[in-house]
Amino acid sequence: MKQSITDQLTEYYCFIDDFLNTHPTMANWRRSNPSAPNFSDAEVLTIALMQGYFGCATLKQTYLLSMANAGSAFPHACTEKQWIARAHSLTALVGRLILASLQPEALTFQLFLMDSKPIPLCPPLRHGRVRSMREDGAGFGKTKQGWFFGFQLPALVTRDGLVLGAILTPGNVNDRDPAPALTEVMASGVGLADLGDRGAALQTQLWEDSEVLLLTPADANPGQAQALISSLRERIETTFSQLWSLFVDRVYSRSWNGLWTTIKLKMPHFNLASAGLISA
Repeated sequence: MKQSITDQLTEYYCFIDDFLNTHPTMANWRRSNPSAPNFSDAEVLTIALMQGYFGCATLKQTYLLSMANAGSAFPHACTEKQWIARAHSLTALVGRLILASLQPEALTFQLFLMDSKPIPLCPPLRHGRVRSMREDGAGFGKTKQGWFFGFQLPALVTRDGLVLGAILTPGNVNDRDPAPALTEVMASGVGLADLGDRGAALQTQLWEDSEVLLLTPADANPGQAQALISSLRERIETTFSQLWSLFVDRVYSRSWNGLWTTIKLKMPHFNLASAGLISA
C-alpha cells in the first residue's frame, strides 16, 4: 500500500537532511545572503523528489500537488517560480544524492551495466520542423527503432538495477564518448555494454583510468558466453523501463538544464524505492 504524503515527505527530508549534515560543505554553496534561508535546501529538494511519488512529468505539477496536499509542512515556502529556480540551482547536489541513495556495497567490485536510451523531444512526424532546444545541443540520433530528435541518456547501473550515474548528451553523440565519464564512480570492476561501445581504444582507456574491464557480446565466444552477457544486460533494460514509468521520457522542459534536473530527480527516488530504503 502506498504510504501517505506526509510520511513520504518525512522520509525524503530525513534522507536529504542527513546527507547535508554529513557533508556540510555541500550546504555552504551560496556566495551571497541569505546564506541560510528560512526555506531550506533540504525542503526544496524534498518537494522535488516527490516527482516520483506523484508520478509527475513536470516540476511545476510536483510543486502544486505538494502545496495542495501538504502545504502546512512548508510554512516558509516560496512561490512556484522561485522554487523551480532554487531546484535548478541545486542540480549538482542532486547528482550527489544519486550516489548517496546507494548502499556502500553497490560501489565495490562487481558487474556494472552500461547502456543509453533516447530522449525524444517530439514524434517523428515533426522532425522536419522541430526547433526545440536546438541551441542546447538537441540533435538527430538513430536507434534500432529509427531516427529521433533530442538527447540520449547513457547510464551506468549495478547488476541489481540501481542507478550509479547518467549523462544527458545530444542525440548524435557516439555511445562510446560518455563511457569514461560514467565509469569515474567505479573503483574497479567489469562493465557490460552493448555492441555500440565495443572498441579496443575504449577498453584500454577504461582499464588504465579506472581498472574497468569493458566487455560486449562481441568479446565473448559465440554460444553460452554471449548468451550470459546478453542475459545479464537485460537488467539495465528493466531499469530503463522502470524509469520510463516515472515519466523520464515525457519532455515538457524548455531548456537543457530544466530537462536534466527533472531527469536526475527521478534517480534518487528510484534507487531509494528499489533498495527498500523508503516505503514508496
